[in-house]
Amino acid sequence: MNQETASGPAEEEIKREAVQRAKERARIARWDLDVAVFLFVVLIIVIILLFQNIGIGIVAPVAIFGLIMVWIVGWRRGRQLYRVFYNDELVRFEREIIEAEEVSKTIEKTIEETVQRALRERWK
Repeated sequence: MNQETASGPAEEEIKREAVQRAKERARIARWDLDVAVFLFVVLIIVIILLFQNIGIGIVAPVAIFGLIMVWIVGWRRGRQLYRVFYNDELVRFEREIIEAEEVSKTIEKTIEETVQRALRERWK
């Protein structure tokens, strides 16, 4: 088995994990303070229109438009955050892999040095 096929499934697993974590983080951060403020503004406009005795035929489309805008803003923000979080997760996983490889090399060197020391002492 060559090294390219061995790293293929590992890379796919890393990408899958990055996608999952990025989606979760983006879903959590999608509805931030800006979206909540916009939603409250729409609610206030609807209430003001109702208190001004504006007909429901005008108030309902305003409310629906506001809700649609809130959904679109949240959806766009989620997509943007997903891209950022996905790149962050890939970089983090790559860093972890590099650190794990360095640790394993250090352990190999330490074991090799210990064995060589033990052999030298034995031959003395």
